[in-house]
Amino acid sequence: MVFATLEHILTHISFSTISIVITTHLITLLVRELGGLRDSSEKGMIATFFSITGLLVSRWISSGHFPLSNLYESLIFLSWGFYIIHMIPKIQNSKNDLSTITTPSTILTQGFATSGLLTEMHQSTILVPALQSQWLMMHVSMMLLSYATLLCGSLLSAAILIIRFRKNIDIFCKNKNVLIKTFLFSEIEYFNAKRSAFKSTSFPNYYKYQLTERLDYWSYRVISLGFTFLTLGILCGAVWANEAWGSYWNWDPKETWAFITWTIFAIYLHSRTNPNWKGTNSALVASIGFLIIWICYFGINLLGIGLHSYGSFPLPSN
Repeated sequence: MVFATLEHILTHISFSTISIVITTHLITLLVRELGGLRDSSEKGMIATFFSITGLLVSRWISSGHFPLSNLYESLIFLSWGFYIIHMIPKIQNSKNDLSTITTPSTILTQGFATSGLLTEMHQSTILVPALQSQWLMMHVSMMLLSYATLLCGSLLSAAILIIRFRKNIDIFCKNKNVLIKTFLFSEIEYFNAKRSAFKSTSFPNYYKYQLTERLDYWSYRVISLGFTFLTLGILCGAVWANEAWGSYWNWDPKETWAFITWTIFAIYLHSRTNPNWKGTNSALVASIGFLIIWICYFGINLLGIGLHSYGSFPLPSN
């Protein structure tokens, strides 16, 4: 009872805080001078992180197993993973450029988990025998971290496509380059060196180029990290499958779509080595990957078929 109350409180604190954070973030984008609000936004993200962490820990203690046994818990962990991505620029001692993606992703994911799922799905249940393994934490956590990372990277690539196919980018310049301000290069010295060269040659879309290069920089690095998580998750899952079902690979729907996801992003990373594919073409591949991830993670759960049906939506009782 105590843990249930604690979970309820932490859920509402985290959701309320992240709602305030995204509102504050939008205000700071529109009003450049309000630097204090930007600091408050970062503090709000920290408070959200500790609230979600406390929620996961309390469920872990109360249930006796790592809280990744159903769709609700996986969505909460996914929102926690978005915050981990949010912290990447800080690790590199650069300005937080990913908050435009990670903050809305956190609130949408947690909002759906809190309000979009049936109340019965919020309850922690006893693990089925196949899930009672030390591989649960390693496999599922790696897969969810890969989903969070690859989703962020794919959204950055989708932004590249939107910007490059726009016929007019003047609106960004007239509004004091609000979007460019959000995605400023951490390696600012690199662009300072090239800025005069572009301006001296009357480069017509200098600001558009700067923005797309920034997006491309982060997209590649975030997707590379996510691909590593995905590879580790699939390998751990294969070992676990051999222990539970006697076979490393069964071409289960979840396994099949995980392999398709891995293939798509392997093609993306390979295309980055070809100068002719780097840029718009590779961004298109990553954008396709965004849809594939949701099919792999959420679409299969909707169908509730295969060996990975533990996190599916519950069927209505007769």
